[in-house]
Amino acid sequence: MILLIDTAQPTCFLTVIAENGERQEYAWEANRTLAKGLLAFLQEKTGNLKTISGIGIMKGPGSFTGLRIGLTVMNTLADSLRVPIVGEVGELWQDRALERLRNNENDRIVLPLYGAEAYITQPRK
Repeated sequence: MILLIDTAQPTCFLTVIAENGERQEYAWEANRTLAKGLLAFLQEKTGNLKTISGIGIMKGPGSFTGLRIGLTVMNTLADSLRVPIVGEVGELWQDRALERLRNNENDRIVLPLYGAEAYITQPRK
């Protein structure tokens, strides 16, 4: 099974593609519970994380926290299951990610694209 996931917004979007090509799409209003509930959400919707054969993820732009949490979890999952992971951007990100996975591509680690330079505040005295 292939997972396509977008955590760039308060709503987490997940597409699960079975070996026979059947697609199931899910949306979860994660808001501030993404870190606490992402793995449980994935487990509930896939039935068994060990059957994942590839992961495609929206790498941005979007929410700093949502991207950071989503990418960390999915990079870790891909590494621990030894499955390929690819990151894409834009409106057709799912199609491009799926095509890359089918072509046996693997980014190994997907880094976020926030869409702007980080704003780092100066420490207070």
